[in-house]
Amino acid sequence: MHIAIISGSVREGRKSHRVALHLQAASTASGSTAEILDLKGYSFPLFTERLKNQRPPASDTLDFADRVRKADGVIIVTPEYNGGFPASVKNILDLLVDEWRRKPVAICTASDGSFGGTQAITSLLFGLWKIKAWVVAHMPVPKVAESFSEEGVPVDTEGWNKRTKALLDELGWAVEARRRMQQ
Repeated sequence: MHIAIISGSVREGRKSHRVALHLQAASTASGSTAEILDLKGYSFPLFTERLKNQRPPASDTLDFADRVRKADGVIIVTPEYNGGFPASVKNILDLLVDEWRRKPVAICTASDGSFGGTQAITSLLFGLWKIKAWVVAHMPVPKVAESFSEEGVPVDTEGWNKRTKALLDELGWAVEARRRMQQ
């Protein structure tokens, strides 16, 4: 299974990226391949048009769309800002259309607070459903700065490995179900 992990924060000093690093390590340890699509590195402009209507589309946009299309499943890692998710994540949801259709997607939210970005999950779910992505699991990460090192190593290894395995197992199940439906 190949997983695209979207690291959604573009801020300096971002902490949710720690979770993306952890998910990449856990994915590869479980036998999958995983790549981080870091929105900070893409530096997309503010959304003006869907990819399929851009003339000509930017090379970064084509690269991003191709990586999402080729992934068996996607994990969106996003911080929660003021009860929602950042514009950088909304930008990529609006940018693509066909790439999201029936794509197995897991959501991982992170915050410095004790609720772990659960309000962002609700907001993100609605948008993903509207574009027909297949949301299969979610994992909130409370107190992210206390829970993960800058390198993505969890402080409570046993607890986070258990939660991460559950997320990856659900994503893997959906990927396999999608494969069988496409045969």
